Amino acid sequence: MGHTGRVNRPGKSRLVLLLSVLALLASACTTEVAGTPLSQGSVVSRDTPGTGVDPKSFVKNTDGGEVDRLAATVVTDVRVFWTETFPTAFGKPFDDLSGGYYSVDTADADAKAPPCADKAADVEGNAFYCPNADIIAWDRAALLPVLRDRFGEAAVMLVLAHEMGHAVQDRTGAGLDERKADPRKWPTILIEAMADCYAGAFVRWVADGKAEHLEIETDRLDQALESLISFRDPIGTSQGDRGAHGDAFDRVSAFQDGYEQGVKLCSEMTVDNRTFTAGGFLSADDQARGGNLTFSEIFDSVTPGLDDYFTKLVADKGKQWTPPAATGADGEPTCDGGKQGPVAFCASTKALAYDKSGELPKIHSEIGDYATATLLASRYGLAARQTLGKPLDGEQAGRSAVCLSGSFTGSLFAANKRYLSPGDLDEAVQVLLDYDYAARDVKGTAKGAGFDRVREFRKGFTQGGDACGIT
Repeated sequence: MGHTGRVNRPGKSRLVLLLSVLALLASACTTEVAGTPLSQGSVVSRDTPGTGVDPKSFVKNTDGGEVDRLAATVVTDVRVFWTETFPTAFGKPFDDLSGGYYSVDTADADAKAPPCADKAADVEGNAFYCPNADIIAWDRAALLPVLRDRFGEAAVMLVLAHEMGHAVQDRTGAGLDERKADPRKWPTILIEAMADCYAGAFVRWVADGKAEHLEIETDRLDQALESLISFRDPIGTSQGDRGAHGDAFDRVSAFQDGYEQGVKLCSEMTVDNRTFTAGGFLSADDQARGGNLTFSEIFDSVTPGLDDYFTKLVADKGKQWTPPAATGADGEPTCDGGKQGPVAFCASTKALAYDKSGELPKIHSEIGDYATATLLASRYGLAARQTLGKPLDGEQAGRSAVCLSGSFTGSLFAANKRYLSPGDLDEAVQVLLDYDYAARDVKGTAKGAGFDRVREFRKGFTQGGDACGIT
């Protein structure tokens, strides 16, 4: 924030997804996982243990175990999805992978290697689609079980659906040959966004109850997004990098676009109609600091920009903005009887109060400075609603507050990114997924899941304040 970026979040689960260029330029996902295991339940719709699809029916080199059973179940439903969807979207039948599907035991030095790899160890931590052999392979020892344990089975669903997305690209004019012929038209970050988008379209199909074997409740999409944002590029990776997959905001945006708008939008993504937010650090000093301002600096840094933005926003509606004074206190502030979280807008005094020694500094330390800025901007959103004579309680007020936080952030991004550093948008996504504070109304009530909060933030970011229910 303000020439800042982010620092790694201590104690948080982290996966880093890199593009592994194998001998044949296969799309691959390399992961390193840490954190506390989470139990998110099964995505297999039947309750009886051991149900799903027998991997021995089509998965090569499988051990027939639980992990491969999950993978085979996911792949089976993904194949059905594309068999049904592909003809309408692309005007021709969907051809299944001619090379098939491979499970790899990277814990066994003598295990068979799949096509596109010299030895099993080459696949460690990976799931990938190889266009030259038209296969999908996954590591059943060091990737899928770790994803499942850290983020739940939905994470396995996303990874394999993403890889099938690459197979779809290879069948629709966005494959390896096209990328080689015109790399500027098909940069890696666009290819990865399309695959994330296709994965989102598939998950929506599952959420709508159309899959035979899989299910996912909408309130469990948060865990799916948690896994996806952990697949982001290292902070500071340029979007023009050959292996760039995008920052968390890029990846979540692509997934949600597919989830909400379907395969057609995914297939029509181009470098001309898609804006990516990933970027390098602005200076060596910015990079050395991880880009983050300290907690004591963040309010002085962000409030002038907030005041400028909301002054114009309310002036455009014929009202005059009065900046709300902010006062720090020890502990969670309580305004007008409602607990809004570590930052609150007190409607009766038209002022802000924040926890200067407890949870807010903790969030700032664990996620980053723009997590603090996001929460603060959402309370400014409530202040703007009061100025404009809009209700401050109810679900609409909460959604509007999140949306206005996004619109403020979008205004910073539009200013040639001078005020946002790499990772700031990732921090916004993370705090919206982890906490409902930004969506709380003046009474301290919030509705909706993290998926919904991120969607509202993105709406404001891309469409501006007028999309936030203030007209």
